[in-house]
Amino acid sequence: MSRRAFVALSVLLDALVVNGCFVAAFFLRYGGQPPAFNYTPYVLLWPLITAFYLLAGYIYGLYEPERTESGWAVASAVARATALGILLTAATAFFLGPRFFSFNRLVILIAPALQFAALLAWRLAAFRLTPIRWPESRILILGTDDAAIELARELQRRSGWGPRVLGLLSRDESGPSEAGGFPVLGTVADATRLVAALDVDRIIVSSPPAVRELVEQLALSDEVDVRVEVIPDLYEIFIGTVDSAVSDIPLMQLTGRPVPGWFEVAKRGIDVVGAAILLALLSPVLLFAALGVLATMGRPVLYLQERVGKDMRAFRIVKFRTMVRDAERGTGPVLAEEDDPRITPFGRFLRRYRIDELPQLLNVLVGQMSFIGPRPERPEFVEEYLRTIPGYRERFRVKPGITGLAQVSGTYATTAERKLKFDLIYMYHQSLLMDLQILVQTLRVVLTGRGAR
Repeated sequence: MSRRAFVALSVLLDALVVNGCFVAAFFLRYGGQPPAFNYTPYVLLWPLITAFYLLAGYIYGLYEPERTESGWAVASAVARATALGILLTAATAFFLGPRFFSFNRLVILIAPALQFAALLAWRLAAFRLTPIRWPESRILILGTDDAAIELARELQRRSGWGPRVLGLLSRDESGPSEAGGFPVLGTVADATRLVAALDVDRIIVSSPPAVRELVEQLALSDEVDVRVEVIPDLYEIFIGTVDSAVSDIPLMQLTGRPVPGWFEVAKRGIDVVGAAILLALLSPVLLFAALGVLATMGRPVLYLQERVGKDMRAFRIVKFRTMVRDAERGTGPVLAEEDDPRITPFGRFLRRYRIDELPQLLNVLVGQMSFIGPRPERPEFVEEYLRTIPGYRERFRVKPGITGLAQVSGTYATTAERKLKFDLIYMYHQSLLMDLQILVQTLRVVLTGRGAR
């Protein structure tokens, strides 16, 4: 069973157990015939009660198996979650008034005892009987100091839950060949080679001064994809966010998934609804643009071009044509420039007010693009940028966008290196508020024509 499946099963079983125990408590209290006056408050409140208990389970780590690796740890977490759940239930029944305070007091005492026993029993049975195997996480630790050794030992103790420490890396050639019983496999300069050779999933840095050298080295390589974390000093904590902990050792992730899953779901919902509404509202503008292109440039009205999207997948972008027909016949793929002679007068008007981009609402609707994100580039330029610009592959971790921070902060002629910096700033600091700010700035660009020549 995978970790994700186990967590989903835990949430479902906990919801069933919590409510089953409440029903059993009522039947025990009233000999199998609970009066409606006492039972009705539970019937009305059970969704909220379930949410309370699941929240308590989350708070005490019941859905993070790594935090409950022993029977005593499981029992302690279940006891605390049960106590918090019943306290929240009792407090809610009290504050909602007399109708809900008829929730029987003895039931409130019986239910948590049943819940503790049932929640603990199914977990212990699952750990013993279910073939749970977490995917192995192969780890290198950069550092040979006491903090690195302590972290390696703690991870080794948890090896049944996935982590496997392959060895340590030293800062330079003068480092030891062994530290704390763990082999030193090389130096920070060997990181990229070792990541590829040993199929490493994570590198954890115990010495923050070594971070920049490591990250820049990995960014130069397009052949490895590895999660980098650091044991932060106070400076790193001041400028970043601690993401997780191993025992009492805090860890800060420097690479990885730019946004949480809930944000992606919310953003996709906004994209679908927004694209559908805008296609309807802007249909007169789309018709005007299509007729204008047809009258001034002839067919084709729309321009389909291959671009590279999330996870390096190719797709065809849809735009209104703004250049003369066969604009690249003699030059091959080239980037547009300021005062590009291939752009027609009407095409320049469309570009100035970003009207040529509107057909991309179709790309948003089908899920190839988002409203906000890095602009999708052509495969020919992507190949070149991957070779010449460190870290360029990072921008393909998210969907491309119709507009983005780079577009509202620069011009058509902004260099790829500068655009990448804006793209990465957006990717690792994005929020719904930031998306709204970019949309407002995009509207300002559209109305003023700033940045599009």
